[in-house]
This record gives sequence, C-alpha cells and structure tokens, in this order.
Amino acid sequence: MAVRAASVTAGELGWDATWTDGFDGSGRDRTPTIPSHEFSGVVADRGDAVTEWQRGDEVYGLIPFTRDGAAAEYVTLPAGLAAAKPPSLTHEQAAAVPLAALTAWQALVDHAHLRAGRRVLVHGGAGGVGSFVVQIAAALGADVAATVGPDDLDFVRSLGAATAIDHVHQRFEDLIDPVDVVVDLVGGPAPARSWDVLAPGGVLVGIAAPPDPLEAERRDVRAVFFVVRPDRTGLESITRLIEDGRLMPAVDRVLPLAEGRAAYEALEREHRRGKVVLRIGG
Repeated sequence: MAVRAASVTAGELGWDATWTDGFDGSGRDRTPTIPSHEFSGVVADRGDAVTEWQRGDEVYGLIPFTRDGAAAEYVTLPAGLAAAKPPSLTHEQAAAVPLAALTAWQALVDHAHLRAGRRVLVHGGAGGVGSFVVQIAAALGADVAATVGPDDLDFVRSLGAATAIDHVHQRFEDLIDPVDVVVDLVGGPAPARSWDVLAPGGVLVGIAAPPDPLEAERRDVRAVFFVVRPDRTGLESITRLIEDGRLMPAVDRVLPLAEGRAAYEALEREHRRGKVVLRIGG
C-alpha cells in the first residue's frame, strides 16, 4: 500500500512490541523498526489471492503492533485488516482514526457494553483517544461527562460532552451523579478517585493503567484493562458514524514525514487536542 498519511501515538516508542515481535520484552529484536501504526493510503499492489481490493482503492486501518508501521512510503499488511477510507475525510484526517477510535469503540462497546441512556465519565476527553470516547459515547446515546484542562472545556462540549469539568480547579466527585461507565485515559489518582462515582454494576475501563481488580470486586463493579486490536468490523462501524456526521477526528497538527522526530516530541512535551499526523505521499 502507498501510504498517504500516518498517525503517531504517545508512548509507542516505549512499547516492547515496537522493537520486538512480542509484547512482554521476550520477543525477537526486529530493529531497525518503522513506527506509527495508523494509516491511510492507496492500494498499490495485492497478492494473487486477494480479491476484495483493487489497485487504487483508498483504505485505512490499524497495523498490528508487532509489525513495521506506516511511517514510510509503502507498507504491507494482511488484506483483512484494511477498511475502505471514509469518503468524506482527507487522508490526514483518516489516519487519525484507526487506533484512537478503535480504542474508544472497544472500550465502550466491547468491554463496557454501553447502551443508550447510560452515564459515562471520561478522564482526558480532549486527547486523541478521549475525543473519540466522548463522541462515540454521545453518538450511542449516553450522557457524557469529561474531565479536561481549563482551556479545553468548550472543545469537549463541542464533541458532545453534556458536562465538562476543569480537572485543575474542580473535583469531578463534587459535580456529577453516579455513572455507569468510567473510561480513564490519564492514570495517576483519577482511577482511584473514580470508584466513588461509579454506580453498582458499573465498569471502570482503564486505558492508561490497569484499574485495581480487588477494589472493583469490593464495590460490586467491573475493572477492565485491554490493548486495542485491529478490527475491520469495528472500523466499518466507525466509518458509518463518520459518514453520518456523528463522528469527526480531531487533528492537532500535520507534519511532513521528515519531521517525524518533532511529531513524537510534540506528543510528550506539548498540550494537544486530538492526534498528530504525518503527511507522507500523494
């Protein structure tokens, strides 16, 4: 596939899977490695057994973390992991979707089993993943509250959050009624404080760090931690939300591939709204 854009993710250069073929540090070394696992591009060629894609088709998707990524002019991947690019998005916008939106989708749908009318609290609602959690939860009919920095209150409201909480100056425990789902994207003290606002039978989904399973059992709630997986079916559901106008990727900035180092530094050092994307070809 000819890559047109690729998105970078905070922390990925520290993952064992980025440098080896395993997740726990015991895998075989595969350096030099190519990072960035979200892509949007054009089918340049295909294997003889592939019938679902034609040369020139616009596709996007998530590359498995133990394979080389998309920060390159071309990438190979199993045909079944690609999905048709949302027609309404540019390649730069589409590249900001797969990892972040699939993480949000799997947290809310696969693990929290979210239904309309439920209440959701999102910690870190303005970031790359958080902005999708807020939008998808709202699109599924949930009542969404989100904690963000003071400069992002209006932004997260524009994504669909009914309640925006300034985590610097406000305590979310004092401002919201019990919720059915907490999605934590920031770690630190936020998960431990969230048990007190989680209704019986609810679920705390940790993305930044695993929530305490013993505390969950004591409170009659569930604790979930997971690693996002490539999923064409989930991406197709996400595409439908995009094309229906109910979901839009938040792109903080677009940089050329030659500035890949600056892109990763921005993830670690700068405040962002949404994803940082590399423009590669086209």
